[in-house]
Amino acid sequence: MKEDAYVFGDFFVIKALENGVNVNGLTRGADTRFHHSEKLDKGEVMIAQFTEHTSAVKIRGKALILTKHGQITSGE
Repeated sequence: MKEDAYVFGDFFVIKALENGVNVNGLTRGADTRFHHSEKLDKGEVMIAQFTEHTSAVKIRGKALILTKHGQITSGE
């Protein structure tokens, strides 16, 4: 796949609704591992996308997640 295909991929938004929301990126491949971690405080927003290295995102805490498929609130 062309490298720029990932740059123009779909984005999703995570907005922390409380302090200490953890966002963890997980790798692709035979062994799924955590490869990136962020901690968001209330009101902070993270814009992210899936890439050739990231196949999943785990969110712990109360957050609003916005995607092209709709919105979800975690931690309720």
